[in-house]
Amino acid sequence: MRFATWEAGGVVSAGVVNDLPDGSPGLHALPARTTVLDLVRAGLPAALEAGAAALAGPAVPLDDVRLLPPLQAPTVRDFVAFEEHVEGVRKAIDGAAGVVEEWYQAPTFYFTNPYALVGAHDDVAVPPGSQRFDFELEVAVVVGRDGASLTPEQAREHVFGYTVLNDWSARDLQAREMRVNLGPAKGKDSATTLGPWLVTADELEPFRDDDGFLALDMRVSVNGTEIGQDLLSNMGWPFEELVGYASRGTQVRAGDVLGSGTCGNGGCLAELWGTRGEAAPPPLRPGDVVEMTVEGIGTIRNRVVPGVDLPPVRAARPRPRTRERPA
Repeated sequence: MRFATWEAGGVVSAGVVNDLPDGSPGLHALPARTTVLDLVRAGLPAALEAGAAALAGPAVPLDDVRLLPPLQAPTVRDFVAFEEHVEGVRKAIDGAAGVVEEWYQAPTFYFTNPYALVGAHDDVAVPPGSQRFDFELEVAVVVGRDGASLTPEQAREHVFGYTVLNDWSARDLQAREMRVNLGPAKGKDSATTLGPWLVTADELEPFRDDDGFLALDMRVSVNGTEIGQDLLSNMGWPFEELVGYASRGTQVRAGDVLGSGTCGNGGCLAELWGTRGEAAPPPLRPGDVVEMTVEGIGTIRNRVVPGVDLPPVRAARPRPRTRERPA
């Protein structure tokens, strides 16, 4: 089942996505004030029951609404689970070849900004001060049950569903931040597209390969020209291992979003800049339209627009090195 959140006429609704007679998506609303996060927290069986009841109601054409992120995620972790992406981006940002040995030892993630989630067709502004704006093609898993220190086997039972994620990235800001060995911070937190809807885990089980990975086709284009294509099954770890690692020594809770990290083979521009040794294709500019499609989930499409013009950030003052207040 596919769950969505949308706005129409100033009213936010949540519901189920189902195809209309003409093949286009239609939206069947859940009872008022019910959210997708409510369904996730209720558990998959209860969510499927509520969704089935909603399908008996009238459908709103997708073209008549503005899609919002499928759910208001309490937290968003983003992993870096594709080896090919790490290799290319490291070359582009750090100027170093290869993949660090530490990447292979355990999954790595950072926490990104849950307040910066945007919908599947929203405009996305260039972050202030950035001249090297980029996209990142990912799939995200949504946790369906609270848990702590989960084994991968237990973690699979905690998966509610999946959605498409675009981790928009200001590569110039990111490169400066990460030279301090912390971050990324402002290089990543201006916008993250989530959508177009949340697909329950059972719908994607037919795509699972013999190694336990979801072999979904992933594609991204800019202004109609395909830039990248990969299979989700090229991840270094399956999602249940990412969920288990995120819960290691701590908790994950229902509604938490965990991104796969960017796929390889052109899943972002920085990977191509690193492998080609030049900024080709060029960084995103206002007017560019980025479209991502993941098999079995759906398509998101965002237009880049100018950002806020802010004054430069003030540099730190030299440390005075005094130890006592003046008399």
